[in-house]
Amino acid sequence: MSGRSTEATFLVHDEQTVIIRGERFRKYLTAASLQSRIRELGEEMAAEYGDQKPILIGVLNGAFIFLADLMRAMKIDCEVDFLKLSSYGEAKISSGEVRELKTVDADLKGRHVIVVEDIVDTGLSMQFLLEKLALEEPASLKTCTLLHKYEATRVDVQLDFVGFRIRNLFVVGYGLDYGQVGRNLADIYILEEQHGPGSAPEHGSSRKG
Repeated sequence: MSGRSTEATFLVHDEQTVIIRGERFRKYLTAASLQSRIRELGEEMAAEYGDQKPILIGVLNGAFIFLADLMRAMKIDCEVDFLKLSSYGEAKISSGEVRELKTVDADLKGRHVIVVEDIVDTGLSMQFLLEKLALEEPASLKTCTLLHKYEATRVDVQLDFVGFRIRNLFVVGYGLDYGQVGRNLADIYILEEQHGPGSAPEHGSSRKG
């Protein structure tokens, strides 16, 4: 038996909390509430795009689970591609520095493009993406994010479809990670000390235009 120890980074503690990298997180958005809201978003987007066959551009790594469920909820013909930007790493606060690590393979000229994010906080990454993708001359360019951390927003960016508006909370689960751990949780959690009055999420809204 090897004497090498393994860091205990992910431990399911009970039905309401998990411990990740030694910190306790409390359940914030249940899997049921996530799926209910995603079905609503999918219906809204299907009604808007109809037979236009939009292409969804998922932002890796965090958006892949949300994107998969969103596509299934849309129930219209659509395509998918991915790009990747620099992430938080193991930190809880975005550095504000945006770097592209993987670009889109598809030809977006004349296409109806929807950028799909797991979370928008400062808005800098989304601003970077919109400016970059606009150069591809799409027929339309819109955005969808599961979470909008509105208190952290530093630049006003176009958010056309929003799942939930949340305060400036550190979230993990359902694709969101803490140092690459916790993405596979079905629910979304926040740090236990952040849980309390005033932290409840709000339904987002769709802004046309």
